[in-house]
Amino acid sequence: MMKIALVSGGGSGIGRACAVTLGKNGYHVVVTGRRPEALEESVDLIGRDNASAIVCDVTNPEDVDALFADIEAIHCRLDVLFNNAGNNVAAAPIGDIPVADFQKVISVNLTGAFLCARAAFNLMRKQSPQGGRIINNGSISAAVPRPGSAPYTASKHAITGLTRTISLDGRPYDIACGQIDIGNAASEMTEKMGAGVPQADLSIKPEPVMDVQHVADSVLHMANLPLTANVQFMTVMATTMPFIGRG
Repeated sequence: MMKIALVSGGGSGIGRACAVTLGKNGYHVVVTGRRPEALEESVDLIGRDNASAIVCDVTNPEDVDALFADIEAIHCRLDVLFNNAGNNVAAAPIGDIPVADFQKVISVNLTGAFLCARAAFNLMRKQSPQGGRIINNGSISAAVPRPGSAPYTASKHAITGLTRTISLDGRPYDIACGQIDIGNAASEMTEKMGAGVPQADLSIKPEPVMDVQHVADSVLHMANLPLTANVQFMTVMATTMPFIGRG
């Protein structure tokens, strides 16, 4: 029986790469996000026999409930959630960050992740056979910040706490939860790396990036493990980027 995977933020970047890789390796992938045209492009890349798109704003509880109701009605179960949807705002010292910018990042990166994980948990614990896997997209910012990144860094530190608590809450129901922390995967969010980004000493330097396919292969590995095994935390990053020793 084909396993069912849901990828939030599946219309571009890391989400699209992971959705395509899952879809090419035995999963029916449901891609979700706010942009229907982008989602349909992802479905076309995967192939319509192995993919479908459902539009959803992950910050809206009613949207998320409707998304998971559709998945249950159509597929009867969910085996893997890649909790990937995220956003960011322009870098600035905390004193210069508008409250609305902080709330914008938290609403997607944290509240959206919570809502999707909550709904996935509820479906996974009632389906038969019971259980499933939730993979949260953290970031190397879940461990160390960049200058001027209070909203994003706070959201990703919180994701680590969410991952740990879901792991505990899921044990009685055969629900595994892990986190992938990604550093400088080539995507829309890292296009500026080559031109230079702020460093801990406030200098501006270019940083190396890696092919996003390495992230997709890592997520596939996590997804394919039996529920008796779990990658709790994985870091995959451009080898020579300033992470170890950053700051």
